[in-house]
Amino acid sequence: MKDIAQRAGVSESAVSFALNDRPGVSEVTRDRIRRVAAQLGWHPSTAARALSGEGSATVGLVVARPAQTLGVDSFFLQLISGIQEVLAERRLGLLFQVVDDVEAECAVYRRWWAEHRVDGVLVVDPRVDDPRPALLAELALPGVVIGGLPGDDPHAGLSQIRADDVGAMAAVVGRLYDLGHRRIVHIAGLDSLAHTERRIRTLREEAGRRGLTGARSVTTDYSDTEGATVTRRVLEETDPPTALIYDNDVMAAAGAAVTAGLARGIPTDVSIVSWEDSVLCRMVHPWLTALSRDTLAFGRLAAQELTALLDGGPERTVQVPLPALIERESTGLVSGGGGQAPATPPGQPDAS
Repeated sequence: MKDIAQRAGVSESAVSFALNDRPGVSEVTRDRIRRVAAQLGWHPSTAARALSGEGSATVGLVVARPAQTLGVDSFFLQLISGIQEVLAERRLGLLFQVVDDVEAECAVYRRWWAEHRVDGVLVVDPRVDDPRPALLAELALPGVVIGGLPGDDPHAGLSQIRADDVGAMAAVVGRLYDLGHRRIVHIAGLDSLAHTERRIRTLREEAGRRGLTGARSVTTDYSDTEGATVTRRVLEETDPPTALIYDNDVMAAAGAAVTAGLARGIPTDVSIVSWEDSVLCRMVHPWLTALSRDTLAFGRLAAQELTALLDGGPERTVQVPLPALIERESTGLVSGGGGQAPATPPGQPDAS
């Protein structure tokens, strides 16, 4: 403040008024002080505001999922690690809570707001019919939605980090189609989630475009138990799928174990793709083909967008890069009666 005051030719109290949006200085002086502050590389300190009673120096994260499924989900572990990296640099705390459902999550937000516990929140698992954006707007609580809300409309006070679920599913289906697969089952997560709806819709659209009458989605709770149960059910059908797409690595690993237990070869009888890549995909046999994205960077970006909001920046929507499909041993050309296998794709060994 002293440096800014000297450079702008004003008192330190004038600097305080200008940078904290308080009356006491003219608009001309306020603009001059802000220009000088920007030249000197100044940014508002949420931690300092907390010490003066104007903030909590803490952001919140509530996850409305069963604790037993969350504990083995590598995506959330990596995401939180990335978030924490940025918050630690800014000396901000993370208040984390797991609840049963979105209604309980909304109750937590109301309590945090009433108690001045957090300055902003990170919102995960956007819903198809999501009550949280309206609530956060009502509370004037800044937030960043990780994953993207339904539709393209902006929401006041909320930034969004959008993943390209549509492009990713189209890429996976296209690759499986090129390998000759015509009966594809998507073992999905919770049907209330916006990203699950986008993936299901995209599979349906891609199936319609390519004439795949045997492609469909089955929803689960993301657990290894339901992933295994659904895998067994679909593989024991009269016309079983030749390819399975799982919405996370835990279900994919469980599905691979069930497939092997049914004496089905991977990928000779069934190809398997995991939506999330992790070390788990390389701890089963054969190694699992997976969509790979930098989840740590995903978390860092979300935290950076939230701190930008807390610093007075505008809300915005950021699109993260399309995840790469890492092809490993669990996918291959269709054999037997699974469908008409195409010519050997570029870069792939001949099936014979």
